[in-house]
Amino acid sequence: MATTLEQLRAGQLAGTRRLKLACGLSEFPREIFDLADTLEILDLSGNALTSLPDDLPRLGKLRILFASDNPFTELPEVLGQCPQLSMVGFKANRIRKVSGTSLPPLLRWLILTDNEIESLPPEIGACAQLQKLMLAGNRLRTLPEELAACSRLELVRLAANQLGELPVWLLRLPRLSWLAFAGNPFSEALETAALIDTPIAHIGWDDLKLEQQLGEGASGVIYRAALLARHDKAKRPVAVKLFKGAVTSDGLPDCEMAACIRAGDHPNLIPVVGKVKDHPASAHGLVMELIDPQFTNLAGPPSLESCTRDIYSAGTRFELASALRIAYGIASAACHLHRQGVMHGDLYAHNILHGGKGRALLGDFGAASFYATDHRDLNPALQRVEVRAYGCLLEELIDRCDWLDADAPTAAKLVALKEACLSDDVGSRPLFEDIVAVLRRLAGAGDRDAAALAAI
Repeated sequence: MATTLEQLRAGQLAGTRRLKLACGLSEFPREIFDLADTLEILDLSGNALTSLPDDLPRLGKLRILFASDNPFTELPEVLGQCPQLSMVGFKANRIRKVSGTSLPPLLRWLILTDNEIESLPPEIGACAQLQKLMLAGNRLRTLPEELAACSRLELVRLAANQLGELPVWLLRLPRLSWLAFAGNPFSEALETAALIDTPIAHIGWDDLKLEQQLGEGASGVIYRAALLARHDKAKRPVAVKLFKGAVTSDGLPDCEMAACIRAGDHPNLIPVVGKVKDHPASAHGLVMELIDPQFTNLAGPPSLESCTRDIYSAGTRFELASALRIAYGIASAACHLHRQGVMHGDLYAHNILHGGKGRALLGDFGAASFYATDHRDLNPALQRVEVRAYGCLLEELIDRCDWLDADAPTAAKLVALKEACLSDDVGSRPLFEDIVAVLRRLAGAGDRDAAALAAI
């Protein structure tokens, strides 16, 4: 919740560790320096700032700085002098220039989504702590090869840029797990084909009756709705997602819709009923099966502190059967997606709906990307990036199981699978078909029983 400038000036915020000011600021309030001994998180988003003071490093404990929705035209160079600054967020500005001197030495998380950046400085390769790099919605044509030195980089968002190709060296980064690159010239034809060539029902806007809103994300709003049959007017409950059309941190809504359509049917994916047509505001929309409200998110998204790892509710535990069923179902869904040439890009527990007893649905295709399945090098390379994300999920499930001592042989094999998925030797990681086969054996299920294991 934003505090007021009057509170700051009256000295009422002494000792605070976190400060948010959104009040049309055109200059940096000097009173912020009165908090230099304690301030760790500063949020100046939603103002009219174009610069930061040269003495910003006086905020010696500052770890996180947000300045989204301001008219900055360059990333302030003074950031590079801030000794403890590890997270920098300048989303939806007008930034064209990013100099090497603007990058803090301890930079861990950089958000420059929705700007006008055409190139990154080679000095970014010196950011040894960098784990998250969010660059969707810019004008990048290439990436500096020096970025290959960022061996801790785990999440990269490159969607909606002007890249002519996906650099091969990027896929060799030892910890890269979550990658989005849709909406670039090199993938445009595949995205277009997914929308045009994939069979899908077209559902008229007049055949839908929106009811209550179920949720809202960066890419759109989801409603509970009734689908009216054309003849008997019987109502069928469905969910309708109407896309906003703006660039998100992951990419473009059109690409998300294309991925949902291309994904097709699988017992561990949310079924798509059809595509909305004739919306009065020309909004893109999808009609999906309405999920049982018993299904909830398996975990929450990463925190500012955890950076790339999900946050689970305290006390979350899994029995062996449930953990194996979740692991099998999500691996099977990922295998299915890659057969269609779709990389999910955001394979996380917070994007998995869990209905208890291991029933799991993989959702949220906002970071999904397309690739040619007949590309002999790209196909396995992209799979192995996503396999590392799956390895993180598997590690989280294992860490929350109570059965490790009771079933030591199964535990040892599951841990070995997890370690193989997380290997820094990218080429040694298994592909999803291999993972599915291992989990099928661990569950003691034959081919006939595998579908039942995955079914929900």
